[in-house]
Amino acid sequence: MALDDLYREVIMDHYKRPRNRGTLDDADVVVEGANPLCGDEVTLWLEIDDGTVTGVRFAGHGCSISQASASIMTEAIEGRPLGEIDEIVQALRGMMLEGEEPNEDLLGDGIALEGVRQFPVRIKCAVLGWNTLQLGLKQFADSGGKPVEAHHRE
Repeated sequence: MALDDLYREVIMDHYKRPRNRGTLDDADVVVEGANPLCGDEVTLWLEIDDGTVTGVRFAGHGCSISQASASIMTEAIEGRPLGEIDEIVQALRGMMLEGEEPNEDLLGDGIALEGVRQFPVRIKCAVLGWNTLQLGLKQFADSGGKPVEAHHRE
């Protein structure tokens, strides 16, 4: 199997069988992200306890890349300390936007998104959830750890 085929298989698996789809009633962070130009939307719910993401869910609609990327992201961050999450987001952004070598230890299935770089107009689809996460966590930090709701537009 060619690497491109494997990437497509991972993305389609996350799209067809998304991980962590749903909501969290007592979320500390609720953040909505949207790219109005292409119609992709994602909402993230995060539970944070003692500086660690203990629960994460997402909902949304849009292309297979945006929704699979959100699913991949939830798996990458659940159970991780906030400092590691920033490192994971930076690794994904570096891979997608700067062409950096993918870090499988940090990104897990997220390395499958590297193939999206071949289609520059789709990069925003892949990073929407990650940018939305980054905004939500920044606002959470700025609030001193109080619950926040935020909105993000690409």
